[in-house]
Amino acid sequence: MSWQRKVITILTLLMTIIATGLAYILNVYKATPVNPAWELSPGSKIVGAVTVRYSGTATLLFDDGETQWIVDGWFSRPNSLQLALGKIEPNMGDIDYGLSANKIDRLAAVIPIHSHFDHAMDAPEVAERTGALLIGSESTANIARGWGLSESQIKVAINREPIHIGEFIITPIESKHFEFSDPVMREQALSNPKITSPLNTPAKALDYRVGKVYVLHVSHPKGSWVIVGSAGFEKGGLNGFQADTLFLGIGGIGSQTLQYREDYWAETVGQVSPNRIIPIHFDSLISPINGPMQGPSLVEFFLSGGLDNTKTFLQEKETSDPALSFNTLPRFKEIVLYQ
Repeated sequence: MSWQRKVITILTLLMTIIATGLAYILNVYKATPVNPAWELSPGSKIVGAVTVRYSGTATLLFDDGETQWIVDGWFSRPNSLQLALGKIEPNMGDIDYGLSANKIDRLAAVIPIHSHFDHAMDAPEVAERTGALLIGSESTANIARGWGLSESQIKVAINREPIHIGEFIITPIESKHFEFSDPVMREQALSNPKITSPLNTPAKALDYRVGKVYVLHVSHPKGSWVIVGSAGFEKGGLNGFQADTLFLGIGGIGSQTLQYREDYWAETVGQVSPNRIIPIHFDSLISPINGPMQGPSLVEFFLSGGLDNTKTFLQEKETSDPALSFNTLPRFKEIVLYQ
């Protein structure tokens, strides 16, 4: 064999090894950091009940039989290479699937809790398809404007000003995003937070700046709940707000210090005083929307990690307060929240 053929053979072998390794880290997922026993099962349909459906991350659909509204409305799942090296935009097929799986037929509002791609990217398209009102920060409004959504379908939220949607009263409360422990990631994701002009897509993932971050307090004649989609907090920010149920974002908390986790718990659970915790935002951002709920991929795990810390922290909280129920939601299934 000539030396040229040997070089070609070696290069081919190296490329095969690299491709195999890349495929492995892109398509292997860790377990989610929640107790499988917490998962609720759908029950019989109850007329007039307030229900919730969960799509992953912080996308939650609420329905009382008359009015449907959704948090975030994010269904697209770009892959790691697109996020790191390319540009992303709403995936029409994924949105088709998400709307159908959630049985969305009368959506009144889409409310992204902040403007990162995994919360706000799909919201303008979801609003356009359903005729819903898109409610969020000025940064989210500029994502919508870049997408071409009519100004009549865009509403900029005002801190602590209640929004009436059917019998739901939704109060957006300005808060903070999860504080990434890695300084480079923190700088890239959280500095220069505003999107100041219409965002044209495709766009880089980091072009979806964080904007304002909201916690949502929701009251309804049948119950109340709070949605903390990102595991950040404003000290004393939820003072005076109480609810029966807390949807608690836990993404990344295991990568932070124990003191951060305790402070986060005190400023959310400690302030709201719920009797039920429903963890959210613990799943992969890149696993297919039409598949099972997955924990973070190996790539996501290398970037954030801390899954064991997250799971241990939640289990210790469960043990320390037997009166506090912990539940998780199955993907897309209708779960009765209040009846």
